[in-house]
Amino acid sequence: MKRDYYEILGVSKGASQDEIKKAYRKVAMQFHPDRNPGDKAAEEKFKEAAEAYEVLSDQDKRSQYDRFGHAGVNGNGRGFGGGQNMDDIFSQFGDIFGDDIFGNFFGGGGGGRRGGQRQRGVRGSNLRIKLKLTYEEIAKGVNKQIKVKKYVVCSTCSGSGAKDKNSTQTCGTCGGSGQVRKVTNTFLGQMQTVTTCPTCNGEGHVITAKCGSCKGEGRVYGEETVSIDIPAGVMEGMQLSVGGKGNAGERGGPPGDLIILIEEEQHKELHRDGLNVAYELHISFPDAAFGTNVEVPTIDGRAKIKIPAGTQSGKIFRLKGKGFPAVNSYEKGDQLIYVNVWTPQHLTSEEKAMLEKLSQSPNFQPQPDKTDKNFFDKVREMFS
Repeated sequence: MKRDYYEILGVSKGASQDEIKKAYRKVAMQFHPDRNPGDKAAEEKFKEAAEAYEVLSDQDKRSQYDRFGHAGVNGNGRGFGGGQNMDDIFSQFGDIFGDDIFGNFFGGGGGGRRGGQRQRGVRGSNLRIKLKLTYEEIAKGVNKQIKVKKYVVCSTCSGSGAKDKNSTQTCGTCGGSGQVRKVTNTFLGQMQTVTTCPTCNGEGHVITAKCGSCKGEGRVYGEETVSIDIPAGVMEGMQLSVGGKGNAGERGGPPGDLIILIEEEQHKELHRDGLNVAYELHISFPDAAFGTNVEVPTIDGRAKIKIPAGTQSGKIFRLKGKGFPAVNSYEKGDQLIYVNVWTPQHLTSEEKAMLEKLSQSPNFQPQPDKTDKNFFDKVREMFS
C-alpha cells in the first residue's frame, strides 16, 4: 500500500507550496542516487519523493489527492515516480535544486543530467479528456482502451529529431554539458553562475540535418490506444492522472500526463446520491393497503423486496450494501427505495361510488401507526 504523500515529504496537509518545495529538496538530496551509489532502497525513496512532489506541487492534482487519495491521481495504478525513469525525474524537477548544488555535492552531474549526460528535449504537455461511465462500470471498476489523438514519438528518428546518427554533433558552446558557466569578479571575490546554454537550449548537442518526417521535432501528430484502469467508486467531476500518456516531448523529452475527467452516464431508473443509490417506487393503493412483493432495479440487476401491508407514501426501504463503493476505503453505500402511493386521476362512476362509501369509514381517516386488519379485509373484498 502506498504511503501518504504528505508523510513522505514530512509536511502537514496545510503546508504551503514553498514548504512542500523545500521539503522535497531536502528528502531528494538525502536519497539522491549519486549520494547513495548502488543503494536500491535509497533510489526507491528518491522516486517516491518525486512522485509525492509531482502531485502536491500541482494545485489540481493536490486537490484531487486530498479528496480521493491515490486513486484520484493515479488512474492506471502507478504514480510519476513509479512509472518513469530517473532521467525523467531529473529532467522535470532538477531545477528545484540548482545546478551549483548538484555540481558541488554530486560530482557535477547537474540538475537536469544523469551520469554526466544532459537530459534531452522538452517535456510534452498534458492532455485532458472526458470519459463517460455507466453506473455499473463505476460500481465495479473498469479497464478502458481509449484512442487518444496526440503527439507521439516519431518512428523515423525515434524521437531524436535528427535525420540519422551522423546528423548530430556536440554543441561547441557548452562542450556537451548543456550549461554555460561564467565567473564574475566582485568585491567579495569570484562568483560563478551557471545558465542554460543558449545555443543548444541545454541539450548538449545540435542537429545538423533534421528528420524529414517530424522536421526536427522528434514527434508527429498521431493516435495512441491508452489502457486506463478506472477504480471502483469514482464520481462525476473526479479527475484521474495517467503518468506519461500525454503529448510526447520534443526531441526525446519526457511525455506529459493524461488527465481524465470522469462523467456519469445517467441511469434510466436509478439516481446517485453520494455513495447511495435512490429509486422511486410507485405502487397502487391496493398494494399499499394489502402488501405485496415487487422487483426493483439495482446496479447489479434486479432484487425482490416485500412491501408490508399498510405501507404509507414516503416510506423508505433500504437495501444494505447495494450502493457505490468508496474510492479510498471499504465503505459501501446502500440503495434507498422511496415509496410513492399512486393516486388514480381518472375514475369510473362505479369506482367513485366505492371510494365515497369507503371515505365514510373511520379507517380511511389518517391514523398513524395503527393497523386495522378488518379494514384490510373489507377493502380486499371490494377490490376482488
